This record gives sequence, structure tokens and C-alpha cells, in this order.
Amino acid sequence: MDVPRDELERAVRATLSRQAATLRPLAVDPAGLAIRRANRTRRRRTLAGVALAGAATVLVSAGMAQFGTQAGHPTTPTVVLGDPRGATAAPAPDPMVSPSAGTARPLPGPGGPAVDLIVGTTLRTTQDESIPLGLGAVDRAQRVPDQGGWLVVGGPTAAGRTLVSMRPDGSRQALLAGAEAIAVAATGRQVAWRDGDRLTVAGIVGDRLVAVTSTAAPGSAVPVGFVGDAVVVRLDPTRPGYAVWRPAAGGLSAGTGGDVLAVYGTRPDGRAVGVVATGSPRRPCLALLDPARNLAATRTACGPVLGVDGFGGVSADGRWLLVNGRTGASKATEALLVDLATLDGTPVARRAGPALTGAVAWTPAGTAWYVDGRGWLVQVRSDRVTAGKPADVAPVSGVDPGGRPVVVTDVAS
Repeated sequence: MDVPRDELERAVRATLSRQAATLRPLAVDPAGLAIRRANRTRRRRTLAGVALAGAATVLVSAGMAQFGTQAGHPTTPTVVLGDPRGATAAPAPDPMVSPSAGTARPLPGPGGPAVDLIVGTTLRTTQDESIPLGLGAVDRAQRVPDQGGWLVVGGPTAAGRTLVSMRPDGSRQALLAGAEAIAVAATGRQVAWRDGDRLTVAGIVGDRLVAVTSTAAPGSAVPVGFVGDAVVVRLDPTRPGYAVWRPAAGGLSAGTGGDVLAVYGTRPDGRAVGVVATGSPRRPCLALLDPARNLAATRTACGPVLGVDGFGGVSADGRWLLVNGRTGASKATEALLVDLATLDGTPVARRAGPALTGAVAWTPAGTAWYVDGRGWLVQVRSDRVTAGKPADVAPVSGVDPGGRPVVVTDVAS
């Protein structure tokens, strides 16, 4: 062909340029495949999330409904929590249940104390374990032997008090939140609380509240304890006067508890041990109170000046009362060990140690543990006190300045 060389080169270059500009589809498109897979995954996750949210809403509604159906009573702001199917709560993140250091508790007696302690936000057990509570300030705590755990009552906050069930593995379940006052039975099977203008009582089964019953709360009445299945109610925290509430019988009983100044526990025969104002001039005296007769005093005995601050406890066998008071010529308030077997005459009270500032934990062996005003742990053995020997007192390590440990009570307390 008679074609100039330069024209032939231009034609070849043009042909090659057109071929390079033409996009041919690939047999496999990696980028498009990845995008389509990502879109399908996102759609599946969105649908699953919507389904789970709907299921969770149904379950929570069902769980709350069982506590909101009290006949004739409106629901209160108290939040009652729990899995309606009895499922186990998820464990707390990294519970770190581990033996504490050997120098962590320089406590009296061989092998350390015979009671559990709460120091700051940690539960220290008699088995030398440290369990983080994951809670704020703690007011009271008690062991629940049947479940191998503890019931912990939080301190007062702007949002109210909480009741939490703790397990040995460090997991926890909130049973109550937002209550003004909480009282737990020594057996750990019942709880009473006040919220708003209602007093409420419920049974504790595992991590659930059952058989919830409420009644109107007069004035500033708050639950303070149990005698059998009845709730002991203090009518006004600033004045004398107690009442008994039997949920099966209706509202609070009117009655003879107007002279009661304090209630410290119960004896095996069911009678409560307390202090009443009696005599002329009126003074605080020890008394046995009959819950069946609205805390009427069946026996009174005067002698030592007993405190009415509410700090005290009765031993499991009903023989001893450890309470604040004064005896003899002493002007200082201190812990007194009162022999309840001497109530037929002048009760025998012996000086037992520094004044109580919180709960008293009695062991079956007749030993009481409590915390004094310095935040030190006190061990009172009834046999040593009756022999004229002083109580053992020792500091607890790990307590923050201004803080104090909390003694965990047991069913025996």
C-alpha cells in the first residue's frame, strides 16, 4: 500500500488509544462483591437489633407487671428489679475474687474475725477472700446461708436506698432501688421498705421479690425489723413509739407500743427485747415485748441506764443483750453486756467495751462483733466479760480516713 510512514503511525496510535479507552467488564468484580456483602450484613444486623429490642421490651414489661398488680393500690416510684423467669444475672466485670494479703487485716483472735466485713467497696469474708461490691456507701449487710451470698443495703442517697443480692462469684442483682428505708429479716427471706406514702413488704426467693403487699404509711413511719412474719415499724424516728404490721391482717396495729423507745432483737420464744419509758419520773428500762399484743411489755426491769440510739443486738440463744448505756457511777456511754436471765430482779449489766456505732453480729459461740467510734473492730466474748476481762479491740487495715468498716450479720444475729 502506498501510505506514507507518518500517516500509518498516526493510524496505529489512534487504534491503540480507542482500545485503551474502551472498558470491558471483568469476569469477577472484587470491589462490587465486597460492597454488596457489606450491605447485606448491615441489613441483617439492623433487623436482628430491632427484634432483640422488641423482645427485651416485652420481657421487662412482663417482669415489672408482676409487682404492679397490687389489688386496690397504685404503683409507687420504687423500682423493683429481677428476672421474672429466675435467670441468673450476668456477672460483674472482672470480679477478682482472690485471697487477700496476709497483712490486710491485723484483727484480734486466731485466724482473724469470725464474721465478714465490708471495708470501703470490698467485702472481706471469713474465708480470706476479697470481693468487690461495685456499690457506693453501704449501710448494712447480712449473710444468706441458703444461697451462699449476701444481702447488702446501700446508704442513703438523693435517689434513695438500694437492696442488692451479692453472690460469692462477685455477680450481683439489684432487688430494690429508690426506697426511703429498708429492713431485712434476720432470715434473709423477707424485706420491708417505705417509698412515698406506702409501706411495702415482700418475700425474697433467690433474686426475686414475691408476694408483694403494701399499706398506707402514717406520718414518717419506717420499717426497722421483723418479729416472725410481722414488720416492726417505728412511727417517728425522732420520738418514742413503735407498731406492728401484720400484712395478712391489714394495716398497722394501733396499740400499746407508744412507750417503746427502742427494739433490739427477739428471743427464741418470739418476744422482742427493747427499752420502754416507765416509772415516775419516767426513765428507760429494759422490757420484753409481746408482738401478739402490739408490743405490750410483759416484763420490765430497771437498773442500768440503757441507750435508745438503736445500736444493739440479742444473742441467738436469747441470753445476752449487747447495747449502749451507762452503769454505776460512770458518766460515759459504753457497750454493756446485759444478762437477760436476770430480768426477774435488777438486770445484771457488765461493761463490755467501747460504745457501739453500728450493727452487732453474734456468733453461735456467744461472741459479739461490732465497730466502735474510731472505726476499730471489737470482739466481745460473753465468758470473758463475765469473768471481768476486757474486750479485744484492733484496727482494720484498708479503711479510708473518716470511714469505718461494716460488720456483716448472720442468721444467728
